[in-house]
Order: sequence, then C-alpha cells, then structure tokens
Amino acid sequence: MKRESLWLGYKDEDKKKLEEVCSLYKTCLDEGKTERECVDLIVKMAEEKGYKELSAAIESGEKLEAGDKLYVVQMNKSVALFQLGKKPLSEGMNLLGAHIDSPRIDVKQNPLYEKDGFAYFDTHYYGGIKKYQWTAIPLALHGVVAKKDGATVKICIGEKDEDPVFVITDLLIHLAGEQMAKKATEVVTGENLDLLIGNCPLEENKELEKEEKETLKANVLKLLKETYGIEEEDFLSAELEIVPAGKARDLGFDRSMILAYGQDDRICAFTSLFAMLDLSSEITEHTLCCLLVDKEEIGSVGATGMQSRFFENAVAELIAVTEQDSQRLVRRALANSNMLSSDVSAGYDPLYASAFEKNNAAFLAHGLTFNKFTGSRGKSGSNDANAEYIAALRKIMDDADVKYQFAELGKVDVGGGGTIAYIMANYGMNVIDSGVAVLNMHAPYEGSSKADVYEAVRGYTAFLRS
Repeated sequence: MKRESLWLGYKDEDKKKLEEVCSLYKTCLDEGKTERECVDLIVKMAEEKGYKELSAAIESGEKLEAGDKLYVVQMNKSVALFQLGKKPLSEGMNLLGAHIDSPRIDVKQNPLYEKDGFAYFDTHYYGGIKKYQWTAIPLALHGVVAKKDGATVKICIGEKDEDPVFVITDLLIHLAGEQMAKKATEVVTGENLDLLIGNCPLEENKELEKEEKETLKANVLKLLKETYGIEEEDFLSAELEIVPAGKARDLGFDRSMILAYGQDDRICAFTSLFAMLDLSSEITEHTLCCLLVDKEEIGSVGATGMQSRFFENAVAELIAVTEQDSQRLVRRALANSNMLSSDVSAGYDPLYASAFEKNNAAFLAHGLTFNKFTGSRGKSGSNDANAEYIAALRKIMDDADVKYQFAELGKVDVGGGGTIAYIMANYGMNVIDSGVAVLNMHAPYEGSSKADVYEAVRGYTAFLRS
C-alpha cells in the first residue's frame, strides 16, 4: 500500500488546528505525569464541560436522560466518563479505552538511607524499562503521602525552575570497563536504581560519634518535616513516583514531533479525552464512554486495573437508574458495545529497521494506527479483532476523511506486547487495538508525530459519532 506523509496533504487551516490540539496535549503531559495527576486533570476538564459525579447524581435522585454527562473515579487512579445517548444503555456504547500509567521508578515503603556521604531513596521500578536509560538524567518526585490523621500531602519536586532535581548515578566511563562488558540487562541492576537525594549533614548532630550518627538522613527528614509535615514512618503509606523532570518539547528543526515522558499511553488517553469532550454539546444515538485506567504496564491488575470490576460496576449503576436493576442488561450493554482499545504502537525506526517488518509497521506522520492483534509470537495474549468490525471501522474513518494505517508490533518472533483489549473482549464486545505510533517506547523520553496526535483526535471523534 502507498505510504505518504500526512504533512504533504495538510492545508494551513489543518496545521493551525493541529498545533492547537498538540499545544493542549503537551500541557496535559506536563500536568499529568502520574495516574493520580491525570485523574485530577481529567475530572477538572470534564467538569468544565458539564460532567458530574455519578454517585452524586444517583444520590440526588434526579432523572438521567440523553445528553447527561457523568463520571466515575476509582481510587483516584482510574476514571470513566459517560455521555448518555438516546438509545438505552443496554443497546451498547461507543467506547474509547486507554491507560494512564506509564513506566517509571517507585519509591519503596522503607526508602530513606545514607551511605558513605550520600542520602538515598531505595526504589523499585514499575513496568518494562531499560534500566540504564534512567541513570544520569534529571528526575522529579511526584506523588502523595497519606498520614494517619487522614490528611494526604501532595508531592511534586523537580518541575519548577527553582526546584531541585534528583538523579540516579552511573559509573564514569573511565572506570567502566567491566560494566561495559556486561549484557545490557545487567549493566544497571534494579537494586542500583536508588535515587540520590542529599549530601549535606545535619549540623546539630556533628558532636555525635561517627558510628552513632546518620546526619544526612536526619537532614533530609528535617527538611521534609519543615516543608511537608512528613515523618519517616509516613513513607509506609506513601505513593511516590520518580519520573523525568521537565516539560514536553517540540522535536526537530521543523517542530513536527513531540518529545516527552509518558506518551505511552497518555498520547492515547488525552486524545481520547479530547474527542469525548469535543462532543459534550451533542446528543448521540448511543451512549459514549471514555475509560482511562491504571496498572496496564504491570498486567492490568489490582483494584484500579482493567481486570477489576470497577467499570462493570459503574455500568451496572447506570443501568439500574436508567433502565432497571438487572445483571442481564449489564451483560447485554457490555456485549453490545464497540470499543477502540487505544495503546501506542511501535513507530518504525530506520536506525533499527531489522526489528520491523516494513510492510506491516507503523510510521510516524501516517495517521491513527490500528493493530488487528497485539500479543507476542503466536498472537499469545492478544485480542484478534474480527474482519467485519474492521471493515466497519474502515468505512467510519474513510467517511470522515481520517488518515489511518494498519500495523503489527515488530517482526513476528522479535518480541511483542499486550493491551487492555483482550480483557474487554471477554465481555463479547467488538474490540480492536488502535493508537498512535511512538519512537523510544518505554524510554524516559518518547517521540511522536504531531500529525498522528491530530488524526487520533479526529479518528476517535468519528468513532464516537458513528
């Protein structure tokens, strides 16, 4: 099939709209570097468009009708937006799904220690990463500390110009002969990904004997106490995430691309959100839903992952107040739904061409990417979409003049990956993997095409309207 860069077909008006979408997208990436921050931002944007919390609407006893906009939040880490359509919910939804967690490094529950003149946080990486990529770059600390008195302290250090940053150190090249001879998986180990956080001892303790004092640790705790009211034991109930410091930036002389942390999978999450909110003033035939979840990078597990029942429970609540309290209708609503399960695809990189099968690779600036299946090797762990559904989607995209491509995740036996698609397919609904191609997937900084971001919003909008 003929491949052509989208930039060749864009008019000035298209480029103006594209830049507006991508400017908002970069702002969302900057404000949503953790799943909690994403949920806060999503709820704020949704409420500005007239969304209200489902539980509050149910408690008030108000009658829900077509056009009403509702949201459900699960433990501040996953969120589902619903816009009710004219037809009963049991006839199915047009559903966009993506995940808002990204590979990162987490702070352990007993993290703070000092060693030979330095203070550190002990860490545990989250998701699939090349560990060596996370050394010797400026890092920021985001998250929350929950205290026994019920208070929750938000932490964000390293993003403002006046903030300090943190780092995971690496061995200097002059002494790295043995290190450089190791396999890439062994160059940096998980236990060596500890975060350097201090080097200055607490002066009040200088009179203590050397073997008795932990003055570096004491100084960090003093600063945390003064600034955030945090005691060392409060780390037991903290969720602190280490992410690259800095903002999303335009990439290239031509500013045609975006380089940023967390584009897997927030590039799909935010474009899905934009499409959903763009239709907030319309009344559609079917109910629309935008489902943005946590824990995909570690198997969609836990109470906030797609394998939990929180989404099904939300649908059950909606069915109960709009039709009747019936589990059969809940199952019918899910089975009758159509879904785009959006996750990033591996963008073709000519510098690593041997990992791709070019005829079935996703190219940057070639539009929204559909993957009939993901998984690995013999399609293990994939949802394999049916031909009839794909044909219907092709018509939707063509009728809306949305640019799209079909791809696989690299050569057959090179590797692979999974999404939430197979989990949603368990309900019997039509599901296909779709999304945006990125470079450097799972690296601290990932690259994407502005054109693909724009086409993703257009494609998701067309799907929701269909």
